[in-house]
Amino acid sequence: MRSVAALLFILFSNLVTLANSDTTSHVLTLPEFLETVRNYHPVAKQASLIIENAKAELRAARGNFDPTITASFDKKKFSGEQYYQYWNPEIRVPTWYGIEVYTGLEEIYGTRVNPENTIGQTSYAGISVPLLRNLVIDRRRAVLQQARVYREQSAAEQRIELNDLMLEAVNTYWHWAQTFQQLQVITRIIDVNTERYKLVKLGFRQGDRPAIDTVEALAQLQSFQYMQNQAKIDYLNAGLALSNYLWLSNDSAYDLPGNVLPDTIPLTEQLPPASFNADSIVSQALPAHPVLQSYGFKLQWLGIDKKYKFQSMLPYVNLKANLLNKGYNAFKEINNAFLQNNHAIGLNIVVPLRISEGRGNYQKATIKLRNTELEYSNKTREVENKIRMNVNKLAGYSEQVSIYQAAFRNYETLLRGEDTRFRIGESSLFILNSRENKVLETKQKLIELRTSYLKSIAAVDWAAGRLF
Repeated sequence: MRSVAALLFILFSNLVTLANSDTTSHVLTLPEFLETVRNYHPVAKQASLIIENAKAELRAARGNFDPTITASFDKKKFSGEQYYQYWNPEIRVPTWYGIEVYTGLEEIYGTRVNPENTIGQTSYAGISVPLLRNLVIDRRRAVLQQARVYREQSAAEQRIELNDLMLEAVNTYWHWAQTFQQLQVITRIIDVNTERYKLVKLGFRQGDRPAIDTVEALAQLQSFQYMQNQAKIDYLNAGLALSNYLWLSNDSAYDLPGNVLPDTIPLTEQLPPASFNADSIVSQALPAHPVLQSYGFKLQWLGIDKKYKFQSMLPYVNLKANLLNKGYNAFKEINNAFLQNNHAIGLNIVVPLRISEGRGNYQKATIKLRNTELEYSNKTREVENKIRMNVNKLAGYSEQVSIYQAAFRNYETLLRGEDTRFRIGESSLFILNSRENKVLETKQKLIELRTSYLKSIAAVDWAAGRLF
């Protein structure tokens, strides 16, 4: 993490330096850009908060098993007579299996005390055990188990958020690179046409070219100048869109300097290789896909809920047993206490006759679970088909790039030949301009296809849930 932080610090230090320099340019590569987004973008930070929230939920659920200390004090005195004084501190310790262990003290004095109570100082230690309902699982255990599942699910939710964010960031970056490359192409062709216009004017003055050729050369140049202006606007707007993903560590937005340039090598040279084996990608993606993992955790959560709701259909049978002793030590002479029958035992039984509420809650839990199982099956199919669709697009763009690359070379050959014929007077400026327009059109389409290919690589990884 320190090396990553150092890398990002150097990156942003360079960008700040470049912002004050008009002559130096810096290439912002895709890995540098994505690392910045992953560490500093607000959505990425919000995604990490999902896990923190889940940890807090788990901590709160564990609080249901915290030991508790209670104390009650009651006193009544009327007409100079002390009716009763009752003091009862107690410690209760809940355990995982629904059993509660407790111990406490009683101090009772007065002239009108309930005969069931023992006058003086007594102590007790007891245990409360559910025998049917809440024996397998109760609310406290259900909440804790669900909180543990939610903690795992939150990690999958974080990966889903990052996966979507990274796809948006990649698409924005390659669009920025595309607009820059389009601007470069048009700028180069303007340089060529500016020189050609000068030569045509010179030829007209020397009597070698008709006046109409100067008009046609100028019209071609002006057409490209208009395209250049539009390309500049597209490039600047693409840079602003990219700035939406650039943030500093202090949560402040960062504006991309004008002399920071994209990496256009994949748009002009050899394309990065990609896998076109959809079956292999699907088999690797399905077990680890964050969307499907999230559904799996949701099924676990609902399974716990169903198990808990089943308990509500069982009779409530609770056994309570107390060990009693005089004084403040319930465990003093424990054997004698048992021999002297110093104990209290109680059995509480509650049996709902129709079990309407329990059956209704259990039925609703079963329906929710079944509904989520169907959603999981449907989502699995969607993920698989989405991977295959994006692999098909990727393969299609790869083929189209090859076709247009060959077509571009052919149109360039025709343009060079036509330019040679024009220079020796065997062709017209109209035909030369037509060849040139076709070359430009093909080049722009080739850049667009290369950009779509690069975006499709990211789309395949996104569909497979591994772009984060």
